[in-house]
Amino acid sequence: MEDYKYLTIVDWVKNYISTENLKTGDRFLTEKELCTIHNVSRQTVRQALMKLEKDNIISRVRGSGTYVGDFASPKSSASGSIGVISTYFSDYIFPHIITGIEKVLNDAGCPIQIATTHNLVSEETQALRKMLAGGVRGLIVEPSKSALPNLNTGLYDEIKAAGIPLVFFNAKYEWSEAPCVAMDDVAAARTVTDYLFDCGHTKLCGLFVLDNIQGHKRYHGFAESCAAHGKTEAEQGLFWYAAEDSAKLFTYDKRRILDMLGKSTAVVCYNDMLAVEMLKFCKENGISVPGDISVVGIDDSRYAAICDVPLTTVHHPHDKLGEAAAELLLKRMEDPEEQLNDVLFTPELIVRQSVRKINA
Repeated sequence: MEDYKYLTIVDWVKNYISTENLKTGDRFLTEKELCTIHNVSRQTVRQALMKLEKDNIISRVRGSGTYVGDFASPKSSASGSIGVISTYFSDYIFPHIITGIEKVLNDAGCPIQIATTHNLVSEETQALRKMLAGGVRGLIVEPSKSALPNLNTGLYDEIKAAGIPLVFFNAKYEWSEAPCVAMDDVAAARTVTDYLFDCGHTKLCGLFVLDNIQGHKRYHGFAESCAAHGKTEAEQGLFWYAAEDSAKLFTYDKRRILDMLGKSTAVVCYNDMLAVEMLKFCKENGISVPGDISVVGIDDSRYAAICDVPLTTVHHPHDKLGEAAAELLLKRMEDPEEQLNDVLFTPELIVRQSVRKINA
């Protein structure tokens, strides 16, 4: 996903100019230096520099070098911009969402500044404070640990009191009145679970993230489908995990997961990233997919089609979701008094090779 790393460099350059107190006309870092710092190709660096030059953050002079532009001071680069806060944006579905947001806001002539939280509430606090200090005109935020109590309610109260329009994407805090643009996560999990029942599976298990509200909603859809098919005991085959533990899940809980799979013919994974790890786990432990166990994911990420066993999943709207979030924010900026409802995208089932039909 190197094509999208330029967004990280753009945000880094703005922060670097601010923290180093660089002034208009000061010589800036070379392409080679930026490649070394960020460990990316020269093409990615040039993509970032093109955007920075377009926004007058830097100025490139042929045969001379790169210099700080006219609008590179912290106030002018942030003031009047739209703040976009995402848990991640360097991989998975996040680059597509950010690109959709950027497209709409660029077309509307709105500069943006981007921050990531790595799904940490403390980093969300820092991002919100920085953007409020910079005088942003609006905010598009993906919540961090959205299913847990949040310490930033005071900051969101400040945002509301200041009349700064706010839109959430992917999820929202249940206590917030701000609108949200997301995929219908309940319907997403219900869709893939219904498909498993349609294929003849009756012994299902599921793995869901516990600290993000999407995990709760996807469990809701899983449970609804099980109940509709008379399988209320499905809640006994559940595995809940914290988002930051996903990388070590299949190492630390190997025995428990093997036991769960041994009692099932199919497993519903919280998202494609987890489903791909499940495929690797099954391969390492001599479990055939879909021969011994069928696996489904959610989000239709780029991983879903290129993994060892292409995944059956549901399609996430990706860039369209980002565009809708930006459009909703612009609408709220035009008329702050208008009551805006949440926007939910209906998921679309994508059938690939990871599910075995046992009723054929």
